[in-house]
Amino acid sequence: MSNANVTLAARTKLPTQFAEFELVGFTDATGKEHVALVLGEVDDGAPVLARVHSECLTGDALFSQRCDCGPQLEAAMQKIANEGRGVIVYLRQEGRGIGLINKLRAYAEQDKGLDTVEANEILGFAADAREYDIAAAMFAALGVREVRLMTNNPKKLEALSELGVHVVERVEHTTEGTPHNKHYLATKSAKFGHLF
Repeated sequence: MSNANVTLAARTKLPTQFAEFELVGFTDATGKEHVALVLGEVDDGAPVLARVHSECLTGDALFSQRCDCGPQLEAAMQKIANEGRGVIVYLRQEGRGIGLINKLRAYAEQDKGLDTVEANEILGFAADAREYDIAAAMFAALGVREVRLMTNNPKKLEALSELGVHVVERVEHTTEGTPHNKHYLATKSAKFGHLF
């Protein structure tokens, strides 16, 4: 069960090319801010199509092709729009939890031939330092009890389940690769066990 504490701080409309979402802002106990994109009624007890997406400035906002983050976020928004109901929990844990500047340093190590895991480790970080307790707390605050989770990451499924999120289905969430992220995707599969 999640011990994280979040405060629902703001709600507003967010019109997008996919649908008009409700954008719900949260703060956690450390003061860090996170958001959820919500479409339709999600607190009625029925399983909700959902994604837990970790912030990726380079992929989500700057259209980097080094990763698949931006396309995954867009695909999740489109799938939820198509279904007319769902939640995207957007966590502020850049670079697999190491922060933006360290992520850029890891990119520089990858430019020398290291993969994403080796780059994080040579900088003294875990391969993946992300945590999902805030996501579990945000789902609870939104009244979401059961999710159909869009992910390829079995560790995310396991972590959320351990935190009390009832994952009733894993929804495959693959996107088109690019010449720039082939090695990155192969590393996710080989070293993180992602299911593609």
